[in-house]
Amino acid sequence: MQMFSIGQAARLAGIGAETIRFYEKEGLLDAPMRTESGYRKYTKQSISRLHFIRQAKYLGFTLKEIKELLLLLAESRDTCKDVQQRAKLKLAEVEQKIAHLQALRLEIVNAVALCNQENNIDTCPILDILEHEHIQDLLSFKD
Repeated sequence: MQMFSIGQAARLAGIGAETIRFYEKEGLLDAPMRTESGYRKYTKQSISRLHFIRQAKYLGFTLKEIKELLLLLAESRDTCKDVQQRAKLKLAEVEQKIAHLQALRLEIVNAVALCNQENNIDTCPILDILEHEHIQDLLSFKD
């Protein structure tokens, strides 16, 4: 069985060694075998798990959600429908973020359009808009 050091595993997975240690601590990755001198050794399955985690993070899943997906993967009694439900929830979150970003974009476009570059700073419409409460509500959107 081919084994990899933490540095090799990190390079192969495209993440940092500290990230691997963190995933172990959080229970996303099983504790690896260790050499007599205490060095971690990872299997191809560990690298595959790291790729899975990295891809799930890229798609916007939180570590908690990734842990749930990994549990579904481990429990063969679950169906694709269980995974699909989680993906649909993530899609709804992404769509909400997109709507939020589109609203922010519109506010910025409108502010830029109102700006007369010759105005004094105290009459700058961009700064004026930033002081209004409605833009602050948009900026305080929580992920």
